[in-house]
Amino acid sequence: MIENELSALNRTRYLAVVAVSLFVLLLTVVGAPLVGSTSIDLGRAFDRSIPVAENPDASILFVVRLPRTLLAVVVGAALSAAGLTFQSVLRNPLASPFTLGISGGAAVASALSIRLGWDAVFGGLSAQILAALAGSVVAAALVYVLARSRGYLSPATLLLAGVTLHFFFSAMILLIQYTADFTQSYQMVRWIMGGLDILDLRRLTVVAVPVAISLVALLSIARRLNVMALGDETAQTLGVPVESTRRLAFAAASVATGSAISLAGPILFVGLMVPHIVRLLFGPDHRVLMPCSILLGGAFLVASDTVARTVLAPTEIPVGVVTALLGGPFFLWLLLRHKLRGVDSDVVV
Repeated sequence: MIENELSALNRTRYLAVVAVSLFVLLLTVVGAPLVGSTSIDLGRAFDRSIPVAENPDASILFVVRLPRTLLAVVVGAALSAAGLTFQSVLRNPLASPFTLGISGGAAVASALSIRLGWDAVFGGLSAQILAALAGSVVAAALVYVLARSRGYLSPATLLLAGVTLHFFFSAMILLIQYTADFTQSYQMVRWIMGGLDILDLRRLTVVAVPVAISLVALLSIARRLNVMALGDETAQTLGVPVESTRRLAFAAASVATGSAISLAGPILFVGLMVPHIVRLLFGPDHRVLMPCSILLGGAFLVASDTVARTVLAPTEIPVGVVTALLGGPFFLWLLLRHKLRGVDSDVVV
């Protein structure tokens, strides 16, 4: 029934748009590892006769830059898809993966692990990563419990609960920092800035699995999100299971956000900027928006990290600083755009 109510998606246009987005992603993934303060001889880097440990070019390319680039793809795709989902579910164009306090929960747990000196490693993941992942899960569960009433998950209450928890978690982080020493405080601040300096592909693989599952789930409900944008009553009339779809969307976006944040820290504004840019380029259809947001979100963070690595080389800027510098003006432009159009903040654009 949903198929009959929605305008037919032009298959040729769909394939063309997704192909362009995929090309942009591949271009950044191939190009980013070749850019840096140290030049690489590709012939020597791919020379298998030289052990990687004795080959500086291969070490820089395959041990340092390539894992970092792949992490940027995973994190950027997760945050962008989650941002698009929260904007749709909450019917708020200013919503982002950090609106619901999930990043705050991860940050509190990560700061606490640093303060308590947890340095164990389980399954290839450090205690700090596991703590951040657990904190994000707890935060998402709290938001869900607070927003759920009589089997109904209210978008307005969901947003209010998330913002409230975000401020509460921010206060807890300040308290933990106040009781920490200088070294611990620096580690906390550095993690909160967000970063992609990972040198272990095993960590990336472990976190990439839940991200991939979440993205597949979000892609599967893209058509339903189109109908839900018309309002709950209209969506129910058209045969969309509104509550189950909203719960699935919230759960999948939360898992994607928590997994990404646990490894890279809270990288701001990716989930706000990329979905809006994609919407401006390709229109409001979530069947196009979701795959393109995933692909271009990864490309955007790869490009941002390349800037972070090179703009002040050999000094590196945390990639979260770069995205925040880009996101601040974008956020103000978005507010001004809605003000000039007379659009209320509770309406999805």
